[in-house]
Amino acid sequence: MASTRSEPAVALRASRSALFGRSDIRGGDLRAALSDLYDGWLDELLASGRGAESRAEVALVAVGGLGRREPAPYGDLDLVLVHAGAPGLPERAKSLWYPIWDSGLGLDHSVRTIPDVRAVAERDAKAALGLLDARHIAGAKWLSEALRATAFEVWRAKAHKHIPALAEAAGVRQRTSGELAFLLEPDVKESLGGIRDCLVLHALAAAQLVDEPGEAVRTARTLLLDVRGELHRVSGRCVDRLLLQEQTAVAQAVGAADDDDLLRSVAAAGRTIRFASETAWRTVDAELSRRVRWRSRRRLDRRPLADGIVECGGEVMLARAAEPAWDTGLLLRAAASAAAARLPISPYTLRRFEREAPDLPVPWPDSLRDWFIRLLGAGPATVPVIEALDQHGLMSRLLPGWEEVRSRPQRNPVHRFTVDRHLVECAVEASALSRRVSRPDLLVLAALLHDIGKGQPGDHSESGATIAAAVGTRIGLPPQDVDVLSTVVRHHLLLPHTATRRDPDDPATIETVVAAVGGSREVLDLLHALCLADARATGPAAWSDWKATLVAGLVDRVGAVLSGVSPPDPPVLPEPARLAARLDRPTLTALSWPSEPPRRQEAARAAGAGSPAAGVVFDSAGELLVVAPDAPGLLSRVSGLLAVHGLDVVTATVTTERGNAVNVFRVAARFGRMPDLDVVRADFAALVEGRFPLAARLAAAEQAYPAPIDTDARVLWFDGQSSDATVLEVRTADSVGLLHRLTTTLERCQLDVRSARISTLGGSVVDAFSVRSAAGGLVSDPALRHTVEEALLAAVEGGLRDG
Repeated sequence: MASTRSEPAVALRASRSALFGRSDIRGGDLRAALSDLYDGWLDELLASGRGAESRAEVALVAVGGLGRREPAPYGDLDLVLVHAGAPGLPERAKSLWYPIWDSGLGLDHSVRTIPDVRAVAERDAKAALGLLDARHIAGAKWLSEALRATAFEVWRAKAHKHIPALAEAAGVRQRTSGELAFLLEPDVKESLGGIRDCLVLHALAAAQLVDEPGEAVRTARTLLLDVRGELHRVSGRCVDRLLLQEQTAVAQAVGAADDDDLLRSVAAAGRTIRFASETAWRTVDAELSRRVRWRSRRRLDRRPLADGIVECGGEVMLARAAEPAWDTGLLLRAAASAAAARLPISPYTLRRFEREAPDLPVPWPDSLRDWFIRLLGAGPATVPVIEALDQHGLMSRLLPGWEEVRSRPQRNPVHRFTVDRHLVECAVEASALSRRVSRPDLLVLAALLHDIGKGQPGDHSESGATIAAAVGTRIGLPPQDVDVLSTVVRHHLLLPHTATRRDPDDPATIETVVAAVGGSREVLDLLHALCLADARATGPAAWSDWKATLVAGLVDRVGAVLSGVSPPDPPVLPEPARLAARLDRPTLTALSWPSEPPRRQEAARAAGAGSPAAGVVFDSAGELLVVAPDAPGLLSRVSGLLAVHGLDVVTATVTTERGNAVNVFRVAARFGRMPDLDVVRADFAALVEGRFPLAARLAAAEQAYPAPIDTDARVLWFDGQSSDATVLEVRTADSVGLLHRLTTTLERCQLDVRSARISTLGGSVVDAFSVRSAAGGLVSDPALRHTVEEALLAAVEGGLRDG
């Protein structure tokens, strides 16, 4: 019996393997071929399973992917065996299901009568949704047609009951699978904007609440189906999350230029589907409200918002006499009015703008620029309005360079959004800081344009400054404002990079910033506000209280110079440091250290009833003072000790007092929990006495958390950015013990490290060192620099090379 059952399974496996091995069949052709293969095989199974004892008619119906003729290579089969009360159904069902299981395919199956179908569709929204894809495979076609007719009849009658369940399911998917357009590893099926949303759109259309999705959605859906199919083939299993390790092969299979091109196409498709989905749900709400109003005979009022723009039924639309083709300001008035009123622009109005809106005159009149600034300054409501304009191709017509950043992915995981969405979010954050600056209009413009150069070759800050100047001229800014806008975009990373990588107490650091801002307090304030907005729009991992303090301190020092006031003197050593140096005794003490955090459950209760524990912020940073006899290798050994205890060094300042090295380390817990300070002290004492097995402990830590393979490590030298030292930076992927390896290398190259500042962003790190030569001077010899560079690159890879 088992042998007989396995023969069809063996045949199907062989046919599928042959089909999947054909590189000339992809995309829709692959789905059609796989559908034909399954249809024929299931038809034979149903025919071979008929027994003489059961003459009543049955039908085999496919739902789900096979019902839509778009099965994924390793997806499940969803089948319904429909009957009209036939005897012997259990045996007939077994003759169908067992060969499918034997073939290795997943199977979701049921046996129903038509009344059963009606009952299930009435009570279960998910089952009712799936039945809308019903397609006849084999047997009595009239039963398949009856099932399909019943499914649509019930869906239309019960849509009002099932729609809340669909909306709730979308919320669950957003929490569990995220939004497809903004994920580096999106789930092409379940993420918002994925294939599942297309099915919901079809269901809403089947309920006669919205129109069927348009060509843009169909094209986006086809792309996601193609990507999903090749993802299955590449991985050899049923997986819908586009993991990083699969992206290169999938990109080649679907004809994308590279991984980024693939992810950009997927993001654009997800945004198209997501926008259509949001529009459809809004239409559903309006339609259901309209039916209530119709029963109560209530009229919709039209409320004027601006010249030619009205609000009606919760949407912004054109007044009856408005003509987009003749009124060049109508588009921006509509967009700014929608954002100010926190309302969407109606789909019909957007389509009219797409078809009829003329190109704006260059330069823009002041009135057009004012409406554009109003749009950017409207706060969070700006985001959906600009997204609507973008989905209809209107943003690319307004701004040069926009198309190049549209849906462009950002591989650094600290970024929450694609480049274009990040720019819009930054403008929103900047609008909340408008009172900090004298020119809020230039602030929101700079926020919208600060990363516009990421779509161009070369340094995106330089490319962006060029584009910003072109945009400023295009929108009619006076030349002096164009210069300010270009300067702010060019130097938008100046403050965070300088504050976290340079010594703010060094006069050379201050002079560098003063020169970059052109001696302008206005530019300095704009850069400071843009720095804050950029960080907030990037994501929580991009900012911290420590970074905010460093940037604010730098701005205060530069501002003092710009005002003609001498900057404050560098801070003197704290009293514990001077006392430890006078005692001439090795010391490790905490200048600041977090108290032991409460247990997570207790913290959650302290935050308030029902609050998640994740909402409680635990302090995971501190400041350590280390005093020991001044000797080569102290900095590298202490940084290694801190790495062993799971501490990342954020800054390290090295001074000398009475023959002792006085090092102040600001540290952060790599894994979220600070170590026991007494244990660190004991290990430090052992380290000074030569009893601590540093190499073995570091090797164990590095083995537990191996360094990523990074082929793009860089060593850069900066002259003139410190008064008495040379600054060098090592830019690479972060890893356990990296600072120890780098400082050991510098010491072996006989360089004196005066300070170290570490800037981490996601998995990348920039370690900036102020160093002196063995003779106490600047490091300017090209041969020595080359030797140091080679040694540092070797250290990044995990080895140490003698200088």
